[in-house]
Amino acid sequence: MKHISKGIIAAFAAIVCMFGSVHAVAQEWSAAQKDVWKNVEAYWALDAAGSTEAFMAYFHADYMGWALNNNVPGNKASAGKFIAHQHKSSKTLVYDITPAAIKIHGEVAFVHYHWTQIAKDSTGKEKETSGRWTDILKRQGDRWVLIGDQGGRTSKD
Repeated sequence: MKHISKGIIAAFAAIVCMFGSVHAVAQEWSAAQKDVWKNVEAYWALDAAGSTEAFMAYFHADYMGWALNNNVPGNKASAGKFIAHQHKSSKTLVYDITPAAIKIHGEVAFVHYHWTQIAKDSTGKEKETSGRWTDILKRQGDRWVLIGDQGGRTSKD
């Protein structure tokens, strides 16, 4: 019994340390990483608001992205078609995005994050989805724009 309780205490301590270190890393973003994340937050807000044109302005002309449920990657034009359709057929009610890692290499940044979203479809049905995503951003003037991305849902449909 003594060995079991020591094992439980050790496991609990390890979990506390693990979550504590994740939280600590998330709180230590550099100014450059904060600037990149500010842009991710900006285009997510535009997408949630259904502002197709403003959201698409955050896509680089050479954008190439690949959602997990798509057979092949798509370019800016194909992404725009699906985004416009999504904005017409559903409404985002609430969403949350949480950064996991941000790496900047000169004019390019890699942003890994988790997302959760509740949307209402054209029939009025609400659906919650979640997933993880990687955005590849390129500095363009005073902001960061999507040049590539990849990811998808982790929630069950």
